[in-house]
Amino acid sequence: MPYGKRLAGLLLLTTSLTLPSLLHAQDAPQDEPMVEAETVEDETPPKDELQQSDVSVPGGGIIVTGRRNRDPARSSSQVLTVLSEADIARTGEGDIAGALGRVSGLSLVGNGRVFVRGLGDRYSLALLNGLPLPSPEPLSRVVPLDIFPTSVISSSLVQKTYSANFPGEFGGGVINLTTKAIPTEDFFTVSLGTSGDTETTFENGLTYFGSRWDTFGFDNGNRDIPTALQTLIDSGTRINDAPAELQRQLAGQIMPLNLVTLQKNDNLPANFSASITGGASFEVGDGNYLGMIATAGISNTWRNRSVISQQFGDAQAGDIIFDSNTFITDNKVLVNGLIGLGLDIGEHTIRWTNLYIRDTLKTARLAQGTDFFTDRVTGFDFQTQQTGWFERQLIDSQLVAEFNFNKLQIDLRGGYAQTDREAPYNAIVPYFRTNFPVESDPFGDKFVVDVGALIGGTERIQVGFEDLTEKLWFGGADISYELTDNLSVTAGYSYSDTDRRSTSFIIRPLIGSTAEFTTALRALGLRRPGEIINGAVLASDANGVPLFNVTVSDPTPFPVFDAALRIHAGYGLLRYRPSDTISIEAGLRYEDGLQVAAPDPVFAGGVPANPTRIANDYFLPSATITWEVTDNLQLRLSGSQTIARPQFRELVEQTYFDPESNRRFRGNPFLKDSELINAEARLEYYLGGPSKVSLAGFYKDIDNPIENFLITAPGIIETSYANAPAAQLYGAEFDFAYGIDLADWGGLFETKQFLILANYTWTQSKISVGANDLAPIPGAIDQPASQLFDDGAPLVGQSDHVANLSLGIEDTEKVQQVTVLLNYASERVTLRGGALPDAVENPGLTVDVVARSELKLGGVPLELSFEARNIFGRDNFEYQEVNGNRAELNTFQVGTSFALGVKASF
Repeated sequence: MPYGKRLAGLLLLTTSLTLPSLLHAQDAPQDEPMVEAETVEDETPPKDELQQSDVSVPGGGIIVTGRRNRDPARSSSQVLTVLSEADIARTGEGDIAGALGRVSGLSLVGNGRVFVRGLGDRYSLALLNGLPLPSPEPLSRVVPLDIFPTSVISSSLVQKTYSANFPGEFGGGVINLTTKAIPTEDFFTVSLGTSGDTETTFENGLTYFGSRWDTFGFDNGNRDIPTALQTLIDSGTRINDAPAELQRQLAGQIMPLNLVTLQKNDNLPANFSASITGGASFEVGDGNYLGMIATAGISNTWRNRSVISQQFGDAQAGDIIFDSNTFITDNKVLVNGLIGLGLDIGEHTIRWTNLYIRDTLKTARLAQGTDFFTDRVTGFDFQTQQTGWFERQLIDSQLVAEFNFNKLQIDLRGGYAQTDREAPYNAIVPYFRTNFPVESDPFGDKFVVDVGALIGGTERIQVGFEDLTEKLWFGGADISYELTDNLSVTAGYSYSDTDRRSTSFIIRPLIGSTAEFTTALRALGLRRPGEIINGAVLASDANGVPLFNVTVSDPTPFPVFDAALRIHAGYGLLRYRPSDTISIEAGLRYEDGLQVAAPDPVFAGGVPANPTRIANDYFLPSATITWEVTDNLQLRLSGSQTIARPQFRELVEQTYFDPESNRRFRGNPFLKDSELINAEARLEYYLGGPSKVSLAGFYKDIDNPIENFLITAPGIIETSYANAPAAQLYGAEFDFAYGIDLADWGGLFETKQFLILANYTWTQSKISVGANDLAPIPGAIDQPASQLFDDGAPLVGQSDHVANLSLGIEDTEKVQQVTVLLNYASERVTLRGGALPDAVENPGLTVDVVARSELKLGGVPLELSFEARNIFGRDNFEYQEVNGNRAELNTFQVGTSFALGVKASF
């Protein structure tokens, strides 16, 4: 058969991977490939190789190498892993971040941040249907993947080698999520679930009232920004410069009792989730099809943590001079919706996807401990209460059109997305007990609140208001043309324009008075914080003269920041097949990027600032050679040059609190781009059916990698960022999949198979620091890099060992499976310690069990699911260690969780 027809057929097959449910393949049997008979000669791929994964990526879909199967991982010219909808269901995870944690070389760090081969989330690129996503999280420009429920995702592609059709910000890999496609037949499903864990469900917890809509993740207006603060924002006036009367008015509005008063919940409820999904398709005209899919869901989950946080006072002695235990109850509500429209006109497909996700966290915290920073003998005891509300929202609308004119293919993509993150009334109220004798302090044996006239501790009463809006316009066009039977080219252009505005007002009420009111003020300190401030604002004498001088201040030097990133990119890809066993893909991408971050001059108030402007252009080459040594064995060699830009959070000199890691983050405007050289070799052996094994080696050389480092103050753990001079990362990766047919066992096992999935990644990295290298930070632009980084230290986030093992029995003809999942990650650095030891996290081993089965009840098909997570109760450990002494930074018990679910299909 002529090679051109064979390649054309394979490219057509690739297009079917992009939107298979719109093909309506003229009643082709499910077990046969949906291409013309002559394109497959006499061979029909086994059923288990016909992966029905819907994958939508720029550049015309997945590029095949000439094999006659439909397994994207094998047929692609790049190293990639595709989690199909069935693969995601096998993990039992509720969000896509958890499912990706099962992929070789990937580890989940923190709240939805995926690290690829030990490289931080700044080196991971997240796309939706091949298009970029803005982030609703001020701590990341990469969208946290835990906000994507698995119910809206059809497949997840992880590509670990770079190709020029993807953006140049590529370090560890690209993660492309493809939303559910249009169905070939009408359907409607309803899913319900409940879950709980041994540390939380039916146990005591903390909460605060908030509003009556909190259960659904929305506020009824109780948390609207105070009118006095809005007046200052509208006028561009800093809080510290506001008139005295307006400051007094603002102080009376920031402590409403229903938002800042902790309450005990004697019996925390079980978690619940619900979702509905439906789809339909219609024939319009002769052989053209219009389809629609819609889904909506909600989940409400609770989590208790009792977090130990400690600090060293001396790097050598290892004395603990700050010791705190914080009890935290988090209530997380996730609401999502998706509407997709698809049109199939002959060989052309058009998809319009609209996605809405809202993720809300309501947190209540009570910390108790001892602070020896001020008094090294007796220490001050403290109790600190915190109430917070963090809402993240993503609205995304994108249009993808793929046109196939035989040898010519045109791919058009574009859209708009907006994310919002609000954190209003984030209140911190500390109480101190001096433990001084009554002669020197009449209240020395009592906890009193610090409102600026008492102890003068480092953490005073404060209420924060944060608001972030990010808007992203994006578009791209790709043209592919088959020049000859064994040579095709692709050229493309893409544009993205991201704008972010971030506001952070920290309001500290201060109460001052003449000496005769000191005793009365301290008496107020024994009451609830809202009553203290509000009572002080309202207190006046018989003539209406205020008894207390009440003011507010904002310690934030730059409350309003603007940031933007605009990228123009063009690329070319050449795919050449000199023989039936060798394929070559070579590409070159040009990117011209401008990134800026600067405080709003109106709100800077004359405070000197360090604006950032990074204007660079890059030529980024890439090449991959695939050699099919035998029918079942192939070798890939890949090399590329890529970049990693600083994220907005890493540039902005605002301080943010992350409720997951329990620490604050502050940016560094002196950061610059990182540049990477990537190389990989991979040997893949396919044993038939689902069975395969692969072994890979990889190497990365990084100039100016961005690393986290630790800033400590009494009772405060803060993270900032700096460029290390250089780093190298290398390692090996092993993947294994093996299916054992149990049909010979007969009876119950006649349609069963035993499936083993295993992967292991070994990684090493080291930072290179020279005597004359610098690592500039605000206030120390000539700082030697050796003060922050140790030569030879590993990169932040890199575990030496990451392994996954999945053992399961599943039915090949219906939904019925039981799977045991094991995940292991060794110790990894989370923060550079500077003069102190590095902060280390030890994820360890977790074991989960997931089971699913289908049955019919009253003629209605049902799918039942059961999950048991962290069966052996692996806890969270993050700490510093020196001379045998250990300071816990973020250590808490996790417990075992259980979940039950049911899905009905109509």
